[in-house]
Amino acid sequence: MKNISLIINGVLAVALILLYYLHFSSGRENSPEAAVASVSDFKIAYVNADTLLEHYEYIKTSVEIMEAKKQKIESDYRKRAESLKGEFEAYQRNMNNMTIGQVRAVEEDLARKQQNLQLFEQSISQELMNDQARINKELYDRVTAFLKEYGKQRGLMVVLKFDPSSDLLYAHDTLDITQDVLKGLNEAYLKEKAEKDKAFKKNQENTNSK
Repeated sequence: MKNISLIINGVLAVALILLYYLHFSSGRENSPEAAVASVSDFKIAYVNADTLLEHYEYIKTSVEIMEAKKQKIESDYRKRAESLKGEFEAYQRNMNNMTIGQVRAVEEDLARKQQNLQLFEQSISQELMNDQARINKELYDRVTAFLKEYGKQRGLMVVLKFDPSSDLLYAHDTLDITQDVLKGLNEAYLKEKAEKDKAFKKNQENTNSK
């Protein structure tokens, strides 16, 4: 969840100084009245990142899938490790009754299997890291795409992240769009998921009917 939180930070954190510069350097007069008019047009909102992390269905589903895959991989690894341990213990029990050639052959075989187990561990660790990176990228794309359209429809120029780690120390509740954004994100994701499930079911039916 820490990695996902970092992605949320990247999605929602905005350089206010740059935006103010672009907004106020658009050729308007440098009078107080012009500045007040400009500020009134500068629409800002914020979302609570912790709430999104906790209630966004895409994240819930992704975490469940990742956890199930992790448990399966760990179970496979334990079985391989226990099997190798059993072979090693059997070798220790029987080595006194083996010839030098047999001892050498068994030791070489055990060393090869141990190396393969280490390579397998590295492989699954990299696979899980790649899966996490993919989820982070998909999360980034989903949130940025939604906020871009959401902000365009409502005339927002800035959407900030609000949580204990952010630089936003205070914001009025009227600027909080968390629930509205969360609702929109979940509706879009659940619709997408339903369409995929329907397509998968139809494909399975067509396959079974052949």
